[in-house]
Amino acid sequence: MIREDDLRHILNHTGGVWEQLAGKTLFLTGGTGFLGKWLLASFLYANDTLSLNAKIIVLSRNPDKFLLQHPGFKHANAVFIKGDVRFFEFPTDPIDYIIHSATEASVSLNLEQPLLMYDTIAEGTRRVLELARMRQVKVVLHTSSGAVYGKQPHDLTHIPEDFTGGQDVYDKGAAYGEGKRVAEMLGNIYYNSYGIESKIARCFAFVGPYLSLDTHFAIGNFLRDVLDGNKITVKGDGTAYRSYLYASDLTTWLWNILIFGKTCRPYNVGSDADLTIEALARMVASFSKTKAGIEIT
Repeated sequence: MIREDDLRHILNHTGGVWEQLAGKTLFLTGGTGFLGKWLLASFLYANDTLSLNAKIIVLSRNPDKFLLQHPGFKHANAVFIKGDVRFFEFPTDPIDYIIHSATEASVSLNLEQPLLMYDTIAEGTRRVLELARMRQVKVVLHTSSGAVYGKQPHDLTHIPEDFTGGQDVYDKGAAYGEGKRVAEMLGNIYYNSYGIESKIARCFAFVGPYLSLDTHFAIGNFLRDVLDGNKITVKGDGTAYRSYLYASDLTTWLWNILIFGKTCRPYNVGSDADLTIEALARMVASFSKTKAGIEIT
């Protein structure tokens, strides 16, 4: 669950955003994932705190299950509709802004069913942009990924937005990154063809409430091990570098990019403070009550 001080932090650092959203209707895809929960929670908090009278429509493949598991998201100003992002029925309501954050984040899906991964990203983005065209939505925020840059060169410590690297299309896991590149291209096409302003947030690694603790996220797995009282297992030699941005700062940036970001200009969203996986594991392990430590395999 998201703490109220995190929601206040977001509200305090999104000055000028909410007056633009007062009385408006937003459409959110991926609203039941990690990113979506933070966007939805901060929207509802701002809506109540500032009396915005704004509405949010949330696309979910199983909204009943989500609301049963997370009843705190039930709200008079939030409407949940059921559908797959690739072929959902368009809502009839007028829509002012779209935030498109629906993406499968599964490494196993990317490796085992790359066509499904690619289609979910590319076809889903096309469907969202068609909604924007049909409903004359002015602005769409796309949550893209740092994966569009491909493998990071060893001599490049921080990736700038103008870095022109890309995925090796023959790599087994290329479907996700290439799908995101195509999604950004589609946003640019719809801007040039129909005037839909595509805002691009290239997201990196994050940590905070609602992060999955049992998938491919190293920090999530480390936190799970500590919460279970177990030793943290580090796969590999632990020398790889990662950086993590806290979810309230991530959410702050996304709201600001939606309103103030430049069209078809990508923004890297992530922390510039890096550390090795081993250092990360030792930091997380320092909070363990059992002091089980870490093991590098």
